[in-house]
Amino acid sequence: MRRVMGGAVRPHAARLVLAAAVGTAAELCGLGLVAAAAWLIARASQRPELAALSVAIVAVRGFALAKGALRYAERLTGHDAALRALAELRGRVFDALAAAPRRSGAGGPGAAARRRDGEALTRLVSDVDAVQDLLLRCLLPAVAAVVCGAAGVVVCWLVLPAAGAVLAGGLFVAGVVVPGAAAVLGGRASRRAAAARDALAVRALDVLEGAADLAVFGAADRFTGRAREAAERLERAERAAARLGAAVTAAGFAVQGVTAALVVGAATRPAAAGRGVDEVGVAVLALTALVAVESVLPLSEAARRLREVWPAARHTGDLLRTPPPQQTEPAGRVAVGGAAVELEGVTLTYPGGTAPALDGVDLRVAPGRRVAVVGASGAGKSTLLAVVSGEAAATSGTVRVGGRAARPGGTGGLVRGLAQDAHVFAATLGANLRLARPGATDAQVRAAAERAGFWPVVRDLPDGWDTAVGAGGRGLSGGQRQRLLLARALLADPPVLVLDEPAEALDPAMADRIVADLLRAPGGATVLLVTHRLAALEAADEVLVMDRGRIVQRGPHAVLLAGGGAYRDLWDAELLTT
Repeated sequence: MRRVMGGAVRPHAARLVLAAAVGTAAELCGLGLVAAAAWLIARASQRPELAALSVAIVAVRGFALAKGALRYAERLTGHDAALRALAELRGRVFDALAAAPRRSGAGGPGAAARRRDGEALTRLVSDVDAVQDLLLRCLLPAVAAVVCGAAGVVVCWLVLPAAGAVLAGGLFVAGVVVPGAAAVLGGRASRRAAAARDALAVRALDVLEGAADLAVFGAADRFTGRAREAAERLERAERAAARLGAAVTAAGFAVQGVTAALVVGAATRPAAAGRGVDEVGVAVLALTALVAVESVLPLSEAARRLREVWPAARHTGDLLRTPPPQQTEPAGRVAVGGAAVELEGVTLTYPGGTAPALDGVDLRVAPGRRVAVVGASGAGKSTLLAVVSGEAAATSGTVRVGGRAARPGGTGGLVRGLAQDAHVFAATLGANLRLARPGATDAQVRAAAERAGFWPVVRDLPDGWDTAVGAGGRGLSGGQRQRLLLARALLADPPVLVLDEPAEALDPAMADRIVADLLRAPGGATVLLVTHRLAALEAADEVLVMDRGRIVQRGPHAVLLAGGGAYRDLWDAELLTT
């Protein structure tokens, strides 16, 4: 929680303090309005001179006008501060979700290493929205309730100490006992609702994102049924929470009525008359007690809501435990030259794995070298790129990029490229491409698209770069999506460019042409390229052959072919399949 408040909320603390002050002033005006109106009505029944009522008349009007204006100002300033904090927090959570697999090193470098999209959606939307409720429905009402309740006790105490003591007791019950009970009893219901909400997000996203695949395999009804069951569990949990909320509200009103009755009883005793408390004083005390207790009734809902949002806020804080990766160079900066990549004794074993994905890898790639990495499926190729790019943390050993030790998520602008699970956003083609370098010129964008073989696709579209695509590249073929992602990686132009199967989903001829172009293209960037296509690797400065997490062969394409071994076996297997 401290991370949430410190990172995103503290910069807007001044606005929150202003909102709390304005809200408290609005509650005090409400208290003053009722007290003044009670005195005015009771005193007017005694038919005094009009001049005796003039101050009270002005006070009632002033309090009424001020309460409305202050309440509007409180809503405006409070929501302004909360929405500003949420905008900043949502960006930090997005960065943390993007960096989470790099910090954890759990799973594989691909989709298995990442949180499920439904869980990520919950963290980014529901959990962040919970922080807004924490500010607007818990923090601000608590401040106003404490101040207004204390003011009510002071007013009643000045009129009649016994009435002040009774009101203090009622406020304790309504503001501490009832909210405490609501928090304790609502804990289980809130946990059930939170779990059901997470499950529904996952199930619903499965149905929405996988609708086409589910229909093909005849599983749409089964997955829709699971989503419906999750929705029903959430409905039951929310109904239970609503019943508890109604019971808590009823308890608060009961305490309010009993407190007002006891205050009236204290004010009508003979001892009270001896202190000069007449029927006007009784009316003021009774209505002041009602308003004072009413000001703390929102604490019950705040306590219940706090139990609901606290797990979400805690999840957000845990997610922000490690700061987002720091950029080592400004975003969009063009690399002047390549950077050296060095691995010494690097071993990586994924949690739950029986064998290391990387096993004592030693490697040095000089700046500007173009290196291809090949091997059978599961040999450790993608894991090697994940370690270099900071997507995964080595269990042991040292990784250096550009002479500096690389930390998970800390490579920033030094290492960028194309991963197997790169995402296409629901936006235009141009916006998706410029994510890599927002300040790129049109010529630079076109050059990257031409190198990736994507420019002919854009040229033939009626809207060109303004063509909209759906999330995940919906509306593009597999090959078009792959070329768009490759163009984005090329546009970034970092010192170290890592490419994991950049020609996947393309026909063999185009795949070989693109791979050869990537390995021959002029420029100083260091290139690490994973591919299963060997025909174009003659253009590589060096080829690494991996097997069971180790580099078993390395050298130029022609030398490896002549020497036989694992590379020759891969070459022969490719010839048999073409």
